[in-house]
Amino acid sequence: MTPQIYLASASPRRRELLTQIGVAHTVLQVPAPPGEDEPQHAGEAAADYVKRTAREKAERGQQWMTSQSLSTLPILAADTTVILRDEVLGKPTDRAHAIDMLSRLSGTAHHVHTAVVLWHDGQLYEDVSISEVRMRTLDADDIARYCDSGEPFGKAGAYGIQGLAGTFIAHLAGSYTGVMGLPVFETANLLRRVGILLP
Repeated sequence: MTPQIYLASASPRRRELLTQIGVAHTVLQVPAPPGEDEPQHAGEAAADYVKRTAREKAERGQQWMTSQSLSTLPILAADTTVILRDEVLGKPTDRAHAIDMLSRLSGTAHHVHTAVVLWHDGQLYEDVSISEVRMRTLDADDIARYCDSGEPFGKAGAYGIQGLAGTFIAHLAGSYTGVMGLPVFETANLLRRVGILLP
């Protein structure tokens, strides 16, 4: 099937969700920028951070598409951030970091923001999904077993709702697919705006 868009992400979850809603796509393999992975600027609010990083991913994708003389297609980018009391909890750097994050999330409510940006014909179209998630209280054994699974690594906030950590989630108000990494409602709305028809 001919791709309708480029996905500026290597996330298998985002690919799965696009396939689920019938959007033919191909991954745009954009080299990562040098330096720290998506640093938060001094004084930058967490809610602004996630929108900026998604926008920058779309812009890097457009620049890469042009520099490589690739076929011109709309480019979809997204960024998911776990926010606990206005602090961004990014991807854990090691096991101790994952344990610390999960211990802080245990028994509390936090927010997951996923910003979606679509580049099309020189314009950026944006939306944000905001969900509230409450975890049950986790003991040290819960956290250790979860870390042993390898799931916390490479995931914002050190957990993935679609995996074993689904058993930790006592309450979700918002978008399950947004917490996974690509809110399909908001994504579909952006695609319709540029004329990509969905079921």
